[in-house]
Amino acid sequence: MSFFKDSDELKKILGGFFNVLATDPAIGPKLLNSKLILKFIYREPDASITVDLSGASVVITFDDQIKKPIVEMNMKGDTAHRFWKGEVNLVIALARREITARGPIPQILKLLPLIKSAYGLYPQYLKAQSIPQ
Repeated sequence: MSFFKDSDELKKILGGFFNVLATDPAIGPKLLNSKLILKFIYREPDASITVDLSGASVVITFDDQIKKPIVEMNMKGDTAHRFWKGEVNLVIALARREITARGPIPQILKLLPLIKSAYGLYPQYLKAQSIPQ
């Protein structure tokens, strides 16, 4: 059984977590410094979340068909959940094609140290939202 029951739940949980990252005083400014537009395309359930880091603040949209991303990351919803729990190594997942990426991979990899610091926040976020892990 999938962690996310449907696309609305995926958008609510992961979109909410991206908001946590955006407002975190240690993580948010560093994300903005990347000036990337990231689009996460999920399947099982199907949804997409675009995280626009190109402006003065983080803008998160769902199923956006207009904004052109610099980086696209494609994965199953369960892979995303496990990734944010720190259970998926991005480099290995890319090599195994569990996650596929389009765009400047070196820029994505530069975010890894920052993303790794977010792993501890995800379980805390789920617990605060009363979401069983």
